[in-house]
Amino acid sequence: MRVALVSFRLGGLDGVAIEAQKWASALGALGHDVVRVAGEGPVERILPGLALAAPEPPTRRELADALYDVDLVVVENVLSLPLNLGARDVLAAVLRGRPALVHHHDLASQRPHLAHLPGPPDDPAWTHVAISRLTRAALVARGIPATHLPNHFDLDPAPGDRATTRARLGVAGPLVLLASRAIPRKNVRGALRVAARLGATLWLLGPPEDGYDASLARLLGAHPGPVVRGPAPSVADAYAAADLVVVPSVWEGFGNPVVEAIAHRRPLAAYPYPVLDELTALGLDLPTLEGDLAVEMDPGAESRREARVVLLSPHLDLADLPGRLERILSAPREARH
Repeated sequence: MRVALVSFRLGGLDGVAIEAQKWASALGALGHDVVRVAGEGPVERILPGLALAAPEPPTRRELADALYDVDLVVVENVLSLPLNLGARDVLAAVLRGRPALVHHHDLASQRPHLAHLPGPPDDPAWTHVAISRLTRAALVARGIPATHLPNHFDLDPAPGDRATTRARLGVAGPLVLLASRAIPRKNVRGALRVAARLGATLWLLGPPEDGYDASLARLLGAHPGPVVRGPAPSVADAYAAADLVVVPSVWEGFGNPVVEAIAHRRPLAAYPYPVLDELTALGLDLPTLEGDLAVEMDPGAESRREARVVLLSPHLDLADLPGRLERILSAPREARH
């Protein structure tokens, strides 16, 4: 088949874009021809009206023309989180009666400032796939049958360059990594408190977004310890350089940095955001931000970190994603939940 991945933006480092690329690769491994359609990003088909900040949504004709030769549409969060409500409505209208996989990363009901917006639409031709059991349950409660397929990861990634990355940052002592953008729900304050307690440098990997610039500046101005900001040469280099990875978020659709840190065999601490329960239910024993982080950061704890990878492997290994997607595609809609 020719498959179109449709989203607000693709090709970047946000969680939706990263997971969409994994699905694109998995669909390609199954023999499908994949094209990407988005309002922003290095994609095959740009449709500016899909962008998050687009002044006007695309017209039905524009969207239909972008999908004219497509057998299946994979919708990456456009119907889930209506950050561009006009684009959501136009896409839903164009896809009526057409086969689509609606990939739900977040729902409006899960974001307090968006909870007043309408929930995701449905159609008999669509299959809904949720990245968490929590989101699947929310869909089912709305009468939308959905299946659960969590995010998948390379659990044996190539190691990064710890020494060179730390030298570039000018860091000699302990380094705490916050591997995310700076937005309110990521709880930068929590990461700063951990770094201060450990006498460590905090590395804030991503930029402020959603108007968070001034709030971030105030937080950093009041922080007594060193902070470095900016991207790493590679994701692997960022994790390799860190002595502790923190995930202080109060909400995550899934929480990719938790699994990425485990895959890179790094010490880890996380705030107990709701979906984290689905990972700890697999047997993970993770310290909280207030836990005994000296034990977690013990250089002799390699066996504990390796055991976490073993626990996750049957459930989240990227090598298994093509087969799991194929089973969803081949199942009757009524069996996909």
